[in-house]
Amino acid sequence: MADAPLHICVDATSWVNDRGFGRFTREILKALLSRDTGFHYTLLFDQLPEESLPPSAKVLSARTDLGLNQSAVGSSARSPGYFLKMARLAKSVPYDVFFFPTLYSYFPLLQRKPTVVCYHDATAERFPQLLFPTKTNHWLWQAKTALARLQTTRAMTVSETSARDLETIHRFPKERIDVVTEAADDAFRIIDDPALRDRERALHGIPADARVLVHVGGMNAHKNILGLLKALPKIIAAEPRTHLALVGDTSGKGFWDNVGELKAFIAATPPLSAHVHFTGYISDPDLAKLLNAADALVFPSLWEGFGLPAVEAMSCGIPVLASSRGGSLPEVVSDGGLLFEPEDPDAIAACVIGFLHDDKLRAQLTRNAIERAKLFSWSRGAELAEDSFRRCYADVQR
Repeated sequence: MADAPLHICVDATSWVNDRGFGRFTREILKALLSRDTGFHYTLLFDQLPEESLPPSAKVLSARTDLGLNQSAVGSSARSPGYFLKMARLAKSVPYDVFFFPTLYSYFPLLQRKPTVVCYHDATAERFPQLLFPTKTNHWLWQAKTALARLQTTRAMTVSETSARDLETIHRFPKERIDVVTEAADDAFRIIDDPALRDRERALHGIPADARVLVHVGGMNAHKNILGLLKALPKIIAAEPRTHLALVGDTSGKGFWDNVGELKAFIAATPPLSAHVHFTGYISDPDLAKLLNAADALVFPSLWEGFGLPAVEAMSCGIPVLASSRGGSLPEVVSDGGLLFEPEDPDAIAACVIGFLHDDKLRAQLTRNAIERAKLFSWSRGAELAEDSFRRCYADVQR
């Protein structure tokens, strides 16, 4: 699409968030700002992040008392004053199109102008009982989603699976939906270091000769980590060297999680205590090292809008064993791994055991994973996002 470039005003308040939508915000904006296509970007923050920002962007801050990470997690919510400050800041910018990289951080705008909102998934609509600690939190989400829908000129999403949910659940017409993509950071790559495998395993208390499974993501009920733990005793019985590394924040400071339930189940199931390792949150370079030292990523989630850890693992040459009903996971993983029924511990166990005991299969899936990962890039995501901005502006001009 070769139309004139536009001025895009962006809600960048999710920039510092360490969840998937925070990563999407950072990476898609970095990719957009690196493109020499004439677009101009103004990034709006509630509080300026500590890290340096791309010099090509104009940056404005509402200087709210609390940032998104502090005011909209767990059972808390952003205040009316927060919304008003962000809305006034947006109104002060003479933009052509407003862009919300995630519905999560949406705030009502004070003017009717072309607006693109990225709806990453419909997990909250499919599993509200697993995502919201109180009925009030659920109601607030529903109210925010309804307001966002009214102000959405075009709905962006990150997979064809999520696009179908935007049609059937959020009731957006297909012609108003644009699909972009996500990708792994450059840190996720095959690392040629013979000593890495033993070093990384020792760092996390895992034996050098272990068969290592890794799970990456939030410790939330819909991620179905408990389902994986229920399958693990059977896996250990068939392959006693199996160890599971659970990578993610266990502090309880983020979204409503079920860390307590997971730890209680591990403590009550004797084989697991010596075979399950909570690593806590680790940086991308360190996670890439751990993945390079593993046999597979296991992704038992009940629903994902994209499933970025799958692409990160495949970029490290690691196959993905994933939920067959996990939203976009079959779409993203394809032949780079195997699928299992996520709510059947026996099916999870059979998939993992079959993978660990078949050298030929593992070798083929490793090759497939490496090729599959090459299909995803942030530059392609940015190109598709610019197309969405152009369509959004054109829709309003008609």
